[in-house]
Amino acid sequence: MNGRALASASLAVLSWSTVATAFKLALEHLTHFELLLIASCTALLIFTLVITVQRKWAPLLQLAKRRWTYYALLGLLNPVAYYLILFKSYSLLPAQVAQPINYVWPILLTVLLVLFSHRAIPRVKYIGLFISLCGVVFISLGSSEIGHLHLSAFGLFLAVFSAFLWATYWLITDKEKEKADATMSLFLCFFFGSVYLVAAAAVIGIHPITLQGLLSGMYVGGFEMGIPFIAFGYALGKTTNPALINQMCYLAPFLSLFFIAMVLGEPIVVTTYVGLALIVGGILFNQYGVNLKLKKSFYHGHH
Repeated sequence: MNGRALASASLAVLSWSTVATAFKLALEHLTHFELLLIASCTALLIFTLVITVQRKWAPLLQLAKRRWTYYALLGLLNPVAYYLILFKSYSLLPAQVAQPINYVWPILLTVLLVLFSHRAIPRVKYIGLFISLCGVVFISLGSSEIGHLHLSAFGLFLAVFSAFLWATYWLITDKEKEKADATMSLFLCFFFGSVYLVAAAAVIGIHPITLQGLLSGMYVGGFEMGIPFIAFGYALGKTTNPALINQMCYLAPFLSLFFIAMVLGEPIVVTTYVGLALIVGGILFNQYGVNLKLKKSFYHGHH
């Protein structure tokens, strides 16, 4: 394992593990729209810097008109729709509830692949799907019953819907991976997203923004949208073991609970731990357990 790859992946995971806390702190000073406006513009500045350092302006400007139209539409999905709904869910829910539910997107992606890509999903994968959905139910129902947390039904709906939008984004961009450079794709999505958000702000207006609000929004833009995606992409490009790098992502939601408890002072209820373990367990079962099970049945069939 390349040391630089491991360091980059660790930076990405650590960044992502702080953002649930950062969302809640930022939302004390900003509306969900204002938070996205500042965060998106910050991420755009980061991607602009990276494009400049990597000398990708020439190929970027040579992209066909059709590609620009594609990114103009994709920018409406990410960052605009996805993050508006995600931040709104955080404004309505405790961080320890909103954060794990957002992690079900790989499970929703499996469902979308069945519906839209007509890919045959091994039946055993439905076990992982069921395990993860049990985790969502456990957090949604158990946190209010056992942990006595006040949960907004609309907030829960938005948290699941944000995961659905992220899965949709992955479904769309997965087909384009061969055609597009990852950094250029992120730059263009955030370029169009930021244009839409600035235009909307000019129409609807925003409150006077405090220094705390500005800095917290910039932190979200840097450590949720910008730096971790570049660091993670770099890690995948340099590693000899991409599976390990991908597995490291699943440390983030557990580390996140530590920051939520320490910084926000939310007492983490037992249902959050159990629910998150079920969500991640179901995803890992589908990614790794299924393959092992299929291999075993293959060998049993050939001996």
